[in-house]
Amino acid sequence: MTNVLILGASGSIARVAIDLFLKETDAQLTLYLRNSRRLKKLESSRVRILEGDVLDIETLKEAMVGQDVVYANLAGQLERMAKNVVEAMKATGIKRLIWISSMGIYDEVPGERYSSILNPYRDSAAIIESSELDYTIIRPGWFTSKDEIDYELTHKGESFKGHDVSRKSVADLVVKLTVTPGMEVRSSLGISKP
Repeated sequence: MTNVLILGASGSIARVAIDLFLKETDAQLTLYLRNSRRLKKLESSRVRILEGDVLDIETLKEAMVGQDVVYANLAGQLERMAKNVVEAMKATGIKRLIWISSMGIYDEVPGERYSSILNPYRDSAAIIESSELDYTIIRPGWFTSKDEIDYELTHKGESFKGHDVSRKSVADLVVKLTVTPGMEVRSSLGISKP
């Protein structure tokens, strides 16, 4: 059994991932978010909900105690958040991090130019990559709400394929990375529909 801390648990990918974790694994989930009313009521003995802000390092450290994997599904002040996540994980001895970013942070999308709108994603990924964590950065294409699991992966340094990807596909990858020891450790993965 794996203990998973989900940061930003009310996010659109996280909500789908929570459902997959509960249906397909025996993982114990700690859902960390600023406002617990944003989550639908979850009837499961495997779920614990904590209100907190990733920018509050002490509360974040408390939430990490006893966890095996941290899955970060965040928006906002991503650079500060990445620094806090890395610091809290180091302080609590957790090594495994799954971090959601964005396609395009390495100028890897053919025909597209790097845009300043991606700076927070690029900067936070650089913080994660320079850490000693066993991270996997996921760089999804544009989200769809299709009820499908259909995706292909590219690695950092490869051209991004496709453009769109379902939230369910990204959630499927998150769950696989979480429950499969050693899978794509210290990797940055582009994900899109083939």
